[in-house]
Amino acid sequence: MKKTNAVRLLDNLRISYNLLEYEVNPEELAAEGTAEKVGLPPEQVFKTLLVRGDRTGICFAVIPGNASLNLRALAKLSGDRKMEMVALKEVQPLTGYIRGGVTALASKKAYPVYVEEIVEIFDRIAVSAGMRGCLILLSPGDYLQAVKGICGEISEF
Repeated sequence: MKKTNAVRLLDNLRISYNLLEYEVNPEELAAEGTAEKVGLPPEQVFKTLLVRGDRTGICFAVIPGNASLNLRALAKLSGDRKMEMVALKEVQPLTGYIRGGVTALASKKAYPVYVEEIVEIFDRIAVSAGMRGCLILLSPGDYLQAVKGICGEISEF
């Protein structure tokens, strides 16, 4: 596997991680299916969503693979009145990543990162490595350090 910018960032920060590779089906990019392919429960494989607030602008929301983003809770946490998902056609120009490979690690621009607080119950979590077909397995603390994330309750199960 070639090194992605996300992997290079972790290497530069001297953060320990493992890579989990899986076969990609472009028609099936849901986090639950990815979790199954790598043998992890979906709540341990975190998906990264791009969101726009009416006051603060673009941010990342990182939630468990089996959860839905609670836009109201995220707006409250970020200081916005309302939040909306960024249109898919805007994701790559804003982040440098394509759907199924979006990560808050080494994005094109350093947007604020809001992480579902349940992340802290796991010893290790999986997040996208910045490309389809590869996840990074690392400790939640190391992930939060790398993205300088803010934890809060932002998902609904």
